[in-house]
This record gives sequence, C-alpha cells and structure tokens, in this order.
Amino acid sequence: MSESRPVDPATRQFLRHTVATLAYRAGKVMRDAPVGFGDVRASATSRSAAEILGHMVDLLAWGERLARGEYRWEAGGPTDWPTAVTRFFDGLAALDRALADTTAPFSAEVLFQGPIADALTHTGQLAMLRGLAGAAIRPESYARATIEAGRVGADQATPGREFEGDASRPAR
Repeated sequence: MSESRPVDPATRQFLRHTVATLAYRAGKVMRDAPVGFGDVRASATSRSAAEILGHMVDLLAWGERLARGEYRWEAGGPTDWPTAVTRFFDGLAALDRALADTTAPFSAEVLFQGPIADALTHTGQLAMLRGLAGAAIRPESYARATIEAGRVGADQATPGREFEGDASRPAR
C-alpha cells in the first residue's frame, strides 16, 4: 500500500479532470436509459446494469475516503437504477470536493489506478449493455467534448461531436 504524501496542485487538477471525464462519459450512458435498463444483464450470471452502477457508487465512496487519507473499502449493496444514478452523481461530487480540499491523500497513482480507472471500465460495460438493450449511445469524439474539472453532476455539456457508425472500422 502506498503511503500518504502531498499531491501537487497540477496533479490534483488532473485527478479532478478525470472525475469530470467520468461524469461526462457515465452521464451519457445513463441519460435516457430505457425503462427497465437497470435489470439488463449480459448473461444470467453477470451483474445487472443497476448492480454495476451500485458498485461504481461504492468505488466513488472508496475514492473519497482515499482522498481524505483512509484506505477502507465498504460495499453499499444493491439498489434500483434511479436511486443508483442519484447516488452516483452525489458520489462524484463528494469525491471531487475531497480532491479539491485535500493536501495529503494517498498517492494520485493509487486514486487513479483503483477507484477512478475501475469506474471508467464499468462505464464501458454499461455502454455495452445499452447496446445489448437496443438503446446504444452514439459514438463521439471525446477528445473534443466539453469537460471541466468540478462539473460532476448529471447536467453535463451536450455532446457536440457525435457521429454515425464505428470510427474503428475502415470505410468501404
């Protein structure tokens, strides 16, 4: 386990930007999710969308505790989709406040490689489940998205560079 050490202001700002990126990307997946989406699973033995989102909420709470110097995991348990969405954005706001306020959290690397990277991975899983549910999100150029540190609520910038198709496939 990494020892607690001060995080310089530029690194702290970068971590806050990654949290805002998570808010933007996850917000896009959650916005206009079809009725019943929380119950969608990739298979009978996989987590439902609501269970994945509930785990993401737990990750954010862990990240906030790390940012305040406490290494403690606590599972919050399953919840329904609408409640989990609210808790997710509340958790993002709490983590962002902790990152803005703290001067001696666990290392930035621990904060990123643990809760933040894991939550980004689960955002991709939710996006895939949206496609399986017949309500795929439109691709966009995320490098051109309007993402600002501190903007971590459900009210995100409107996607400005969405496109049709799959940019990873060669044009025919």
